[in-house]
Amino acid sequence: MRQYYPLYWLPTMIVCSHYFYNVKYVSGRSMQPTLNPDSSRWRDIGIFNRFSVQSLEQFKRDDIVCLRSPIYPGQRLVKRILAVEGDIVKTLPPYPDVEVKVPLGHVWVEGDDHFNSDDSNQFGPVPSGLLESKLVYLIWPLDRVGQLRPPEIPSVRSDPSFRHAMAYQERQKARKARVIASA
Repeated sequence: MRQYYPLYWLPTMIVCSHYFYNVKYVSGRSMQPTLNPDSSRWRDIGIFNRFSVQSLEQFKRDDIVCLRSPIYPGQRLVKRILAVEGDIVKTLPPYPDVEVKVPLGHVWVEGDDHFNSDDSNQFGPVPSGLLESKLVYLIWPLDRVGQLRPPEIPSVRSDPSFRHAMAYQERQKARKARVIASA
């Protein structure tokens, strides 16, 4: 009986990973420097909240989500929500229109590294039904364990972390400047 003990918990683990939380390995450069930064030798592993999708919790701008690719349904993408339904987005090439109003039931997703990202600038607004989960916690690498938070600006300007924090603020400002939020 002792040898079957792990099987006893298997149904519980399957239910939890299907409906509540699951662990995902994040690969690729599209979310750099937020995820998989060049300064890390490891690829990021995070805990994603699936329950927020099943409970119809609203996703917000700047949430990092996992979604099914609208072009390749077997592929999963990890992107940032730039705009939600009703917002107007100033697009980037190769999208054919200069501005897009995000339709009802859709979101606009982009990677943090525009030049290495397959995102809404290629395939347009994404139906909310393709969203699978939201990143809530990094569990690997160990030096970055925890929730994603904006970097704090150090008082010493010559510190490399000062440049990192300022670059983060500039990226945030540029993202927000491209979105006209709906009321």
